Amino acid sequence: MVRVAEYVDFDAVGLAELVAAGEVSAAELEEAAREAARAVDPQINAIVETWPTDRGPSSGRLAGVPFLIKDIGVSMAGRRMELGSRLAADNVAAADSALMRRFRRAGLVTFGRTSTPEMAYSNTTEPVLHGATRNPWDLARSAGGSSGGAGAAVAAGVVPIAHATDAAGSIRVPAAHNGLFGLKPTRGRVSAGPDFDEVFNGLAVQGSLSRTVRDSAVLLDQIRGPEPGDPYFAQEPSRPYAEEVTRPPGSLRIGVLAHAWGGHRTAAPVADALSRTVRLLESLGHHVAEVEVDLGVDWEEFVLASARQWTANLAASIDELAAAFDRPIDSSTLEAPVLASYHFGKRVSGTEFVTALEVRNRISRSMASYFDAHDLLLTPTVPELPVPLGTHAEGAEALDGLGWIRRLFDISPFTAAFNVTGMPAMSVPVTADVETGLPIGMQFAAGYGLEGRLFRLAGQLEQASPWAGRIPAVWAGNPISQAPQR
Repeated sequence: MVRVAEYVDFDAVGLAELVAAGEVSAAELEEAAREAARAVDPQINAIVETWPTDRGPSSGRLAGVPFLIKDIGVSMAGRRMELGSRLAADNVAAADSALMRRFRRAGLVTFGRTSTPEMAYSNTTEPVLHGATRNPWDLARSAGGSSGGAGAAVAAGVVPIAHATDAAGSIRVPAAHNGLFGLKPTRGRVSAGPDFDEVFNGLAVQGSLSRTVRDSAVLLDQIRGPEPGDPYFAQEPSRPYAEEVTRPPGSLRIGVLAHAWGGHRTAAPVADALSRTVRLLESLGHHVAEVEVDLGVDWEEFVLASARQWTANLAASIDELAAAFDRPIDSSTLEAPVLASYHFGKRVSGTEFVTALEVRNRISRSMASYFDAHDLLLTPTVPELPVPLGTHAEGAEALDGLGWIRRLFDISPFTAAFNVTGMPAMSVPVTADVETGLPIGMQFAAGYGLEGRLFRLAGQLEQASPWAGRIPAVWAGNPISQAPQR
């Protein structure tokens, strides 16, 4: 039998090595994960449900490792996927999606699903259907979104790695809030097919949240690559990402964008963390300098184009769900921000939608030109510490679809641009707030298809400034986990 206190000391790769060596069984690890979930989830509310597993013999790289999937973006045959919404309540998937089949081939033991905001349409995870997910570092604060359930579960020690998605920061924001590593892959790196094909016109990608860099690298190796008919394609890497983590990154040219586009200012604790990160990078031999990065369009034009693109896609999905489940589209099935966004999206004209896509292309070309002279861009992942629960909901009933997108982009102004461009970007838990101990993530972005460069730097940072010893107050390995109530 594996004790939870022992289980949480290993990352996914370490657990898989124990299984391969015959030192533990997959069944023992699964029971430890379930015990961890029972210990911490009543406090953090990260897991929507668990289920019996259908473990079979597997030779996958992560064979026997307990795993959780997000309540959106991946279908598991016979299991519910409710999108965090009353509109899709009790929806059961008929078949595995391509990504789920890849998770199975990797040997992962999927025993439950994690919470997401309704339709993954927020950067906090507080759905009416399942209630708010709480940050294991401070239960009064947001765990981020839209992969907040995954972030809280991994941070609290339930699993070492979990499935996540990212359409505007939904991997990177929870990584920053929960002290985790989270990499948004290049557009086309991982297939979302066949059911979720071109999510938000390519803004959304599949990935994971993990406590170690190598876990994310190994899993990406297992799930990358296209499926027949995919609308996007990213050139395959020259070597496995797992090998990149231990390779030296060389001396990189890193630009620093301290304050986001649109006049958004970075709060003092995060600015201090950014300064410490710059000093660390310089000590490692990198060339670091503050830069200005041309977004290619005015901030308000970016927000408007994003709102039109997001809401038009959202409206089509909601119409399809309402028809499938014979449910009304009103306040009985949708939360106020999503319902307002639906109505906004129904009014977006064809010409407005095409114009929004043209704005996307202008941003992509402008951002690409930055990487002609730089290897990476460094920004804070988010400009503030994790916000208190309920912050997003304040006055939300008065916002239209454009107003809701503006609120989300104001809270997370650094992340969405890299979904627009399709470039890879990662949040690294390099440091923490001196006063509160809350984790602070730093975002690094690279040119299209260059995840390998990010993994090399992340591996170096993990060695130079280890974060494995920093654990939250709610931690499955503690005899009694208790986060501060405020």
